[in-house]
Amino acid sequence: MKKSDDSMNEKTSNLTVLRGGKRKENSENLAERIYSRLKEEIFDFQLLPGDRFSENEVAERMAASRTPVREALYRLQREGYVDVLYRSGWQVKPFDFKFFEEIYDLRIIIELAAVRKICEQEINSPLLDDLKHIWLVSPAERIGDPATVSLLDERFHEMLVEAAGNSEMAKIHHSITERIRIIRRLDFTKKVRVEATYTEHGKILKAVLQRRADQAQMLLKSHIEESKAEVRKITLHMLHSARNQNTGETENDV
Repeated sequence: MKKSDDSMNEKTSNLTVLRGGKRKENSENLAERIYSRLKEEIFDFQLLPGDRFSENEVAERMAASRTPVREALYRLQREGYVDVLYRSGWQVKPFDFKFFEEIYDLRIIIELAAVRKICEQEINSPLLDDLKHIWLVSPAERIGDPATVSLLDERFHEMLVEAAGNSEMAKIHHSITERIRIIRRLDFTKKVRVEATYTEHGKILKAVLQRRADQAQMLLKSHIEESKAEVRKITLHMLHSARNQNTGETENDV
């Protein structure tokens, strides 16, 4: 009987039953959902660097109490996405251009090391075959949606690192990838980046598959440094334009 009771308690531990049979998320699950939602709003330009808000505003918008909201915000603060303004609420962390440039420098070191390691392997990782099917295609087969290509671009670089076979390197690289996601998405608001990305990724991948490590590293470094150079060009106007584009507004609407 004790075992049965324990099993029942385990099944219901994450849920609270309300009147009418409705179930309510526990605080931990709710905090996770709010955290994910706010993070996505930052990446999608719904919340821009410098935007201020209060816990009450988020709680009302998320239909939640302040406790899970606060838990989510403190987690975002630890990860460097928001700042707490004591007695003044919260703020999406303003762009720190020096920080992003340092992140890009670290990214270059990791990805160049990964490419060198891949070229030294006797057997190709299956991930390289997956990349071939995405990037080494005819112009007619290319995906034209910038938002989708932005996600594929992110995965291209992650899969290159994963193909090197060093799981710790891949974890660090994934963390870096998350920190620069907003810049990637901003870059892909320009449709010209779609064609350029296919071309550049294709050249890098061919060099890797042919075990031409020096050429692959040169092409990859040039590709990343071009993105790094775009960081300094980011303006508040660009961020507002990206938000308007995502919400279907025009500059005349605001």
